[in-house]
Amino acid sequence: MTSVREAAWPAFVALVKITIPLTAISFAIGLAAAVLIALARASSSRWLAWPARFFISAVRGTPLLLQLFVVFYGLPQLGLDLPSFPAAVLALSVNVAGYGAETVRGALLAVPRGQHEAAATIGMSGRLALRRVVLPQAARIAVPPLSNTLISLVKDTSLVSVVLLTDVTRVLNQQASASFDYLPLYLLGGLYYWIVCTVLSVAQGRLETRLNRYVTP
Repeated sequence: MTSVREAAWPAFVALVKITIPLTAISFAIGLAAAVLIALARASSSRWLAWPARFFISAVRGTPLLLQLFVVFYGLPQLGLDLPSFPAAVLALSVNVAGYGAETVRGALLAVPRGQHEAAATIGMSGRLALRRVVLPQAARIAVPPLSNTLISLVKDTSLVSVVLLTDVTRVLNQQASASFDYLPLYLLGGLYYWIVCTVLSVAQGRLETRLNRYVTP
């Protein structure tokens, strides 16, 4: 159909310029924050564990759309008025950090205690053991659930269209409003998202294979 042909290229450009970079940046920042929050959550110090627990509970207990509204419309009332793209990155990163922290914490706890003890036996400090022994094994355990988080993030970026960031969904919404060809245009958008998620699933499998060497029998 004409409307699909007209929207296909602008939607693809939005996918490449907005959706994919937004996903990549938000996931990278969110994952780094998730590791720190997970370590704080697992800490014996209440001053670290309690704030981390509250953060995780607040993120997981509120809708992502509401979190986007807080960043886009709430923070400007406090004097923090961010451009659309950085605001979207902030909101999505916070969401990834909240969900990813529990995934990372679970992966850390799943590493056998004997691995910690073996590292200590050969003279490794706690930090060195964490970096060279525990984290590599925990990474292998965490890959599948974190990959699910990443794939969900790809689809969640469609919510930024509500706050006027021109991503794939917003481009297709605009075209659909003008042509009323809702079904074919939204199917086109579904195809784009499905392709990206399929590529990520293939990459997940390859990453799991590479990390298999860190799994203890």
